[in-house]
Amino acid sequence: MSHDQHNSHGGDCGHEAHDHGHDHGHSHDETGGPKDNLYIRIDRPNVVALNADKEGPEVIKPWDKRLDEVVYLESDADDQMIIRVPFTGSVKLRAVLIKSGPANQTPAKVLLYANENNLDFSDATDKKPTQEFAVAQGREVGEYSVMPAKFSNITSITLFFPASQGADTTRIYYIGFLGSWHERKENPVVTVYEAQANLADHEKIPGTEGNFSAPQS
Repeated sequence: MSHDQHNSHGGDCGHEAHDHGHDHGHSHDETGGPKDNLYIRIDRPNVVALNADKEGPEVIKPWDKRLDEVVYLESDADDQMIIRVPFTGSVKLRAVLIKSGPANQTPAKVLLYANENNLDFSDATDKKPTQEFAVAQGREVGEYSVMPAKFSNITSITLFFPASQGADTTRIYYIGFLGSWHERKENPVVTVYEAQANLADHEKIPGTEGNFSAPQS
């Protein structure tokens, strides 16, 4: 199966677009979801959405909530939206799962950026995406198979939706990921010490001088 088989949900498998929530032979865990679903490996509290009516984590749902249409993210000022998704370790990504819509609130396409933790709208217009897909309308979850070589060791992924399919806003119900996960190699304790060592370099807030003095005996 080629990496771009799911660039558009119709055609390649001989099904209508709404049939593409079916699984393509992957094994399932006890929840009924794919065994390589990375939901528990997403740093959900730190998911960020730009130009959206909510914070971002709302669309990172467990497998059994993937078809829920009560909770969603909708773009705010226009039909563009960015969602940054950090992982709790290093990920080898196999596919991205998206449920969007309805109808012309479906994004025209999604641009994926690997390890771009601070990407904003001005960056997205200049940076070449790691991969991009056209998004088809439909009520099911679409599965977009990525090029493994380009997503083989990522700690975050950013999704940029540059335009809707005609509506004033874009709406996303669910985002998921399939792949494998392993712990980061670096020791997080080192990062903590570095942050503390640099404390004196930061501009002090007025009135806090002396707070770091050693206590008198």
